Amino acid sequence: MTDNYRRDTNLVRGGLARTEFQETSEALFLNSGYVYDNAEEAAAAFAGEADRYVYSRYGNPTVTMLQDRLAMLEGADACLATGTGMAGVFAALACQLDTGDRVVASRALFGACYAILHDILPRWGIVTEFVDGTDLDQWRAALSTPAKVVFFESPSNPMLDLVDIEAVSQMAHDAGATVIIDNVFATPIAQHPLKLGADIVIYSATKHIDGQGRVLGGAVLASEEFIKERMLKFYRQTGPTISPFNAWVLLKSLETLSLRVERQAATAFGLATWLESQARIAGLRYPGLASHPQHALAQRQMSNGGSLLAFTLDGGRETAFRLLNSLRMIDISNNLGDSKTLACHPASTTHSSVSVNDRAEMGITDGSIRVSVGLEDLEDLKADLGQALDAI
Repeated sequence: MTDNYRRDTNLVRGGLARTEFQETSEALFLNSGYVYDNAEEAAAAFAGEADRYVYSRYGNPTVTMLQDRLAMLEGADACLATGTGMAGVFAALACQLDTGDRVVASRALFGACYAILHDILPRWGIVTEFVDGTDLDQWRAALSTPAKVVFFESPSNPMLDLVDIEAVSQMAHDAGATVIIDNVFATPIAQHPLKLGADIVIYSATKHIDGQGRVLGGAVLASEEFIKERMLKFYRQTGPTISPFNAWVLLKSLETLSLRVERQAATAFGLATWLESQARIAGLRYPGLASHPQHALAQRQMSNGGSLLAFTLDGGRETAFRLLNSLRMIDISNNLGDSKTLACHPASTTHSSVSVNDRAEMGITDGSIRVSVGLEDLEDLKADLGQALDAI
């Protein structure tokens, strides 16, 4: 597919590789292995002398179509699709870190990402220094000495803190670090980190890219040099591969990604505006509102405010649970980016493995609630949250 086509066309047609049967939809190759006409052909394939598929842990035609389409969408040279978003996060880190290396990361991270950096990598002699991602002075101090990797989310999960991607990327490169950003909350529709200086972009494709609660998947997008020279061998040997079926579902989901995300963001803005006026809301975070402390940055590096919002209730966990249990339409779920609106209590779910002190430093309290806005009518969402607020 030529790069001359615009985004929404590439979301439908990018990477399409039809077979000799000339099917309309992308072909689904549910096979683990491939055969050869002769032993010499097999030997040439494994020696890298023949460009062909050898095993679906290494590559699969359906997965290739997904990777090519995602690369076009992101404006990246190359992509590797993974079985989950966390498989992508771990692979992107592990393939380039060695004992003695140093990582600098924003403290405000999804619980599993925080655990990799805080608990797992230190066991292998890799040190992570955490900073307040919103504070450029802390980044500057941490990156005044060399680092191997810089890792952050923007907006962050769950309290929607932003990182100045361009400024931090410049500091990171000056310190010799590779910049990895988890762009899940913003989506590839609303934010383009590679254009702002990041080196590697990671997605949990389970979220908005599927967007309908069906399959797991992830993606790592970067330069061809990083993917082929640094990550590919690690990927093939450790096996964080996505299944062809999941890749096919995600391919079909990409066709409607911009329609869904833009609608969700518009509804989230309306819902956040309404919630901000409700007396029972002690605090609300949504990047698209002027009340967000980094609204100017959001306007500079995001094309919309996203589909996620977070608010805080006085009364702690008891009050938060009472509100969640009073919801009639909105579902309680730790997932996000779905066509259905979902709400969760981060302190007891997505960030329950994070210590109380560390949660406090991330801005997560027992009264915090995260809402992932779906495709329902705005007035119905307001009505459901309104009656739940009345119930507390």
